[in-house]
Parts: sequence; structure tokens; C-alpha cells
Amino acid sequence: MAIQVGDKAPDFELKDNHGATVRLSEFRGRKNVVLLFYPFAFTGVCTGELCEVRDNLPQFSDRDTEVLAVSNDSIHTLRVFAEQEGLEYPLLSDFWPHGNVSRAYGVFDEDKGCAVRGTFVIDQEGVVRWTVVNALPDARDLAEYVKALDAL
Repeated sequence: MAIQVGDKAPDFELKDNHGATVRLSEFRGRKNVVLLFYPFAFTGVCTGELCEVRDNLPQFSDRDTEVLAVSNDSIHTLRVFAEQEGLEYPLLSDFWPHGNVSRAYGVFDEDKGCAVRGTFVIDQEGVVRWTVVNALPDARDLAEYVKALDAL
């Protein structure tokens, strides 16, 4: 079961597409976080969603919000994907141990071996304030994340 609104967001430590360590707790007291889980780099729906975020980054930065996108791809795959698509926000690798963070958030599909499309808006205190989980083929609505941030 996915993490629910009002839950404390599980802390994690993952490598980004440049090999740097990113901890969710680094943002506490400083920024809100939109945590996006997506199945795989280079796939149609995922690429569309992440490019839409890229094209609308000011909507997040203007709201003191960091976007963190998590997949079960390796950091090497994520590096190439980010370069190819011009993604300048962190793409985090939940590759090994495979899917541990995705499981902690309740969005890992054991049969497919990847995360489903889970989104968690986390406030500066580390509490989940809004969430949506979509099936693999169903794109999310970026306007809903922004509306959730405005409600903080």
C-alpha cells in the first residue's frame, strides 16, 4: 500500500544521474519536495511526463520546491536519458538494492520489476501532503501537483 497523506515520508539515500548522493532529509526545513516515481527511462509516457516537468520547472522553483524523479534504472542509464532530454533536475536511481525506496513508498510492481507512477508532495517538515498513484500506462497531470503545492 502506498504512503498516505499525513504520513511522514520515509527518508532515503539514492545516487542521482551524476553519481551524487541525494537524501530526502536534506530538504527538511528548506524546501518542499515533489517525489515522482516512474517506471523506466526512454519510454514514451515517462519521457513525456519528465519533459513536461522540465518545461515547467519554474512552477516548482517559484514554490520553494525540489523535484526528485525516481526510477529503477541504473545511474548510467539516467545520465544518458537526462542528457538526451535536457533534464536538469535530479533523476535518482533505485536500482540497487532493486526497488527498495519504491517498495518503502508502496509503488513497486513486483510482477513488472519497476515502480508505478506514484507522486508524493512532501512539505518542508517531511510530511506527505498530497499523493496520486497511477497505473503504468496512465500519465499524471502536472497541474495537480502545482495545485497541491499551492495548498501548502
